[in-house]
Amino acid sequence: MAPQLWPIEVAHVLTKLERRKAIPKGDDRQRLANLSKLGIRIDDQTADLAWTATFELAAKHKLTVYDATYLELAMRLQLPLATLDDELIAAAHAEGMTVLP
Repeated sequence: MAPQLWPIEVAHVLTKLERRKAIPKGDDRQRLANLSKLGIRIDDQTADLAWTATFELAAKHKLTVYDATYLELAMRLQLPLATLDDELIAAAHAEGMTVLP
């Protein structure tokens, strides 16, 4: 599961990498095609909770609202959180959440 902003964030990162010539031109499209095969489901409640639960988590843990969407989703669905972001890991642990290694 991923929040609604995940595909936008992934596309943004790949576009930046291609512009910086960190990946070959056109490689971003193949990467997006590969990601679409993983079966990651997009949560349809992310936007509905942005101004309530997500906003509150961002304020409580001094996270960006973007990062708080991942925490909110993991908490709501009672799923472990997959992240390498140190602040997000600390917030997840403070909320009693499991973080994938």
